[in-house]
Amino acid sequence: MGLNFRKSIKICKGVSLNLSKSGVGVSVGTKGARASINTSGRSSVRVGIPGTGLSYTASSGSKKKTAKKRSYSSSARKKQEELAKKKEALAQQKATELEQNRLQVEEQENYLDLIRSVHKECEEPIDWKALRDAPPPFEKGQPGPAEQAAAQTAAQKPGLMSRLFGNAEKQQREQEEALAAAKAADAETYAEWEESKTFADRILKGDTDAYLEAIETANPFEDFADYGSDLEFGTDQPGTMEIEFRVLGKDVVPEKTLSLTQTGKLSEKAMTKTMYFDIMQDYVCSAAIRLGRELFSVLPVDYVMVHAVDGVLDTSTGNDEEFTLLSVLFTREGFEGCNFDRIDPSDFVGRFRHNMSFAKTTGFHPVPRLEWEE
Repeated sequence: MGLNFRKSIKICKGVSLNLSKSGVGVSVGTKGARASINTSGRSSVRVGIPGTGLSYTASSGSKKKTAKKRSYSSSARKKQEELAKKKEALAQQKATELEQNRLQVEEQENYLDLIRSVHKECEEPIDWKALRDAPPPFEKGQPGPAEQAAAQTAAQKPGLMSRLFGNAEKQQREQEEALAAAKAADAETYAEWEESKTFADRILKGDTDAYLEAIETANPFEDFADYGSDLEFGTDQPGTMEIEFRVLGKDVVPEKTLSLTQTGKLSEKAMTKTMYFDIMQDYVCSAAIRLGRELFSVLPVDYVMVHAVDGVLDTSTGNDEEFTLLSVLFTREGFEGCNFDRIDPSDFVGRFRHNMSFAKTTGFHPVPRLEWEE
């Protein structure tokens, strides 16, 4: 990748668990949850606001991980799910050639819509101040809610049937065990609150190590693996984050279009250069915006710099070389109040300081990267 940062992490398809579909997910409705960092050698941390029903969870050091499937809101994503079900149904029904051909055309049309609307998806923002300032689940040194409930049960005297059949001792032993387990559960809940509070405080104080941990934990870029795109994050100063995004355009944007002939046959034609490059520009800008949106949601940063790179023909050598196609500095202020469902990705990028050289008939051309101003 080539990001020269003092602190950075790299997330690549097929290498990091965080970019796979079975990777770390978002859990809803868990009290006092801890956000865990699944990098080797790091202790588990769960980030959650007790009583709010919101938490980000992962399990470090455990082979068994639980993940909640991400829900998508864009029309292209919903259509993709519908087409997947339709494809499965047609396979079971032994669909005709015409039905299969129609589905292939519909799938490609939706895919092209999908890669141009990557920016429409974004997770809910994390309120780090609320996490830091959340009150303790109970007063330290006092019985917690689980212990209180178990103690009430333990206070109940054995019934007549238990005494007659000699089960009183067994019942008392079970109550004692339940009370001990309840105390342990309360202790864990309190420890989780302390860890959550400490982690949020690190974030708010601009701990850049915590920034990277939060990115790994929240994992808002899981679906970037669908496009085969590598991501690398880095920062060495609070309030900022820098990302390198490998476009892999030849793998993402198809070079041919599908259509149906009058007789229902599948027709495949080379995509015009103008159409191909137009889709490519929208995809690159849309992906860059999505990166900015997600990081502004996960981190309390004010600036996100995105560099999009891809293999471009170097006419001096005749070989494909990796060049920067887009370098843009997004600001949190510039994202506020925008309706991302209605924006044009390229026009939106143009609102910010950026370097991009693009022609409708030749596509992207290498540009110098932006640098942080002193």
